[in-house]
Amino acid sequence: MKAIQIPVDEHLLAKLDNDAEVKREGRSAVIRRALTEYLSKKRRSAIASAYQRGYKKYPDAADFAGWAGEGVWPDDATGCDSGS
Repeated sequence: MKAIQIPVDEHLLAKLDNDAEVKREGRSAVIRRALTEYLSKKRRSAIASAYQRGYKKYPDAADFAGWAGEGVWPDDATGCDSGS
């Protein structure tokens, strides 16, 4: 693991240090987890944006042509024969 130095506003650092999770697990552990969550969120957002761009470029309406009635369920939503 590599140590880094980052400037942090004193007020923000005081709030961080007063947090129960930080007191229990340590400042570094909480900051590492926050960075991991941040990067994960950015990746999920980038993937979602790529899907949106792809579907805008190639709309899927033609893929589902003729399937409109296939989503209709029978009166018995379970599809099971209850006449046993």
